[in-house]
Amino acid sequence: MKKTTVITLFSFLITSLHAQTVVNRNQDIDQMVKAVSQDSLKSYIAQMVSFGTRNTLSDMKSKTKGIGAARNWVVGKFNQFAKQGDGRLSAYLDTTTFKPDGKRVDQPTLLGNAVAILKGTDPNDKRVYVVSGHLDSRVTDVMNRTSNAPGANDDGSGVAGVIEAARIMSRYKFPATIIFVAVSGEEQSLLGSGFMADKAKKEGWNVDAMLNNDMIGSNNSSETQIIDNTRLRVFSEGLPAYELDKNAKSIRQFGLENDGKSRQLARYVKEVGERYVDQLEIKLVYRNDRFLRGGDHTPFVENGFTAVRITEMNENFDHQHQDLRTENGIKYGDLQEFMDFEYLRKNTGVNIAVLANLAKAPSAPIEVKIDVKNLSNASQLYWKAPLSGNVKGYYVLMRETSSPVWEKKFFTSATKITLPYSKDNYLFAVQSVGNEENESLAVIPGIGR
Repeated sequence: MKKTTVITLFSFLITSLHAQTVVNRNQDIDQMVKAVSQDSLKSYIAQMVSFGTRNTLSDMKSKTKGIGAARNWVVGKFNQFAKQGDGRLSAYLDTTTFKPDGKRVDQPTLLGNAVAILKGTDPNDKRVYVVSGHLDSRVTDVMNRTSNAPGANDDGSGVAGVIEAARIMSRYKFPATIIFVAVSGEEQSLLGSGFMADKAKKEGWNVDAMLNNDMIGSNNSSETQIIDNTRLRVFSEGLPAYELDKNAKSIRQFGLENDGKSRQLARYVKEVGERYVDQLEIKLVYRNDRFLRGGDHTPFVENGFTAVRITEMNENFDHQHQDLRTENGIKYGDLQEFMDFEYLRKNTGVNIAVLANLAKAPSAPIEVKIDVKNLSNASQLYWKAPLSGNVKGYYVLMRETSSPVWEKKFFTSATKITLPYSKDNYLFAVQSVGNEENESLAVIPGIGR
């Protein structure tokens, strides 16, 4: 009789919990994504290309040529959008001087990041979300500061996406703060992003997530002309670069090699991006960046922040880091004519959807635990309410240990749940859910005794 009761109870739980949660598109976020304009993106790219070169070491005094004119123009665009934000958006040029390093900086260089801050409306919400692209460009020789370096895709596309996100999102209010930034010095070894990440660490910014966009506007590789504008890559680290030695034992013991915070963000980008942007599949790549290469999210992950790289599915090396020329019938150079603005529109929409969903959501639940006091084939999780935001309830996420993405979502308005699935066989996480169905990032449970 006792065995039958347990089976009946478990059958009831399985029946009730198996119903998959259907998450609808939030009306405001849907409108933001649909507001992304190919014409706007084209105009931003054309203006950036018009500066000739945006090499970090190029002219900083001219009003029409070089990196100085380019970064001032970006700040000007941000200030233009600030007029529609009721004083919530502010923009400035954040500068620092780099000394010659014997590598990619050969003279004292005033580096400047073009920054816009959309201040959150909740004074108790300290979360910050950062979205970036790099403004500087280059030709074959990274030290060549005079030759024409259009940088249309690398990384005019990322900066154009950031500018367009600022244009659209500055019209809306979010509890959390969003920072839009066009960094400089990426091609000189991630100088601008390193400067910003170090400042964020020293000043104690609560950076909940950082999205780095680098080359999001080209649709084919240098080996094939087959158009592929329906897939987008997200790179994320699995093992944390920050304080790995302190966490390695628990990561190994609990099988969390694939569950670092940046990996959770990548899963979030995939789920939310595909929810709001049609005709696009987001591919998770289990590396911090491309093979033996790096990007502007790297200084953030090295400082302990959650960050990913968003980039096109295939790179065309004929149009990247190349002197402008034609050889054997092949046209080399990072020119606007090689870009796909429908693809850039979709990829910009992914950024907006993710940023808006995060900034609208409550903060993540705290002190998330999985109970291990007793051996059981069920799993009990419990947690405390988030520090900020209005909470409708929580999603408890579950997947098999071999699955790359979360497979089930269970909703509860309580702060604990018992699931008829063994913690030996599955991984779990918990998200806060706001009144408008916006979800926080997922939190992997610690051990509760």
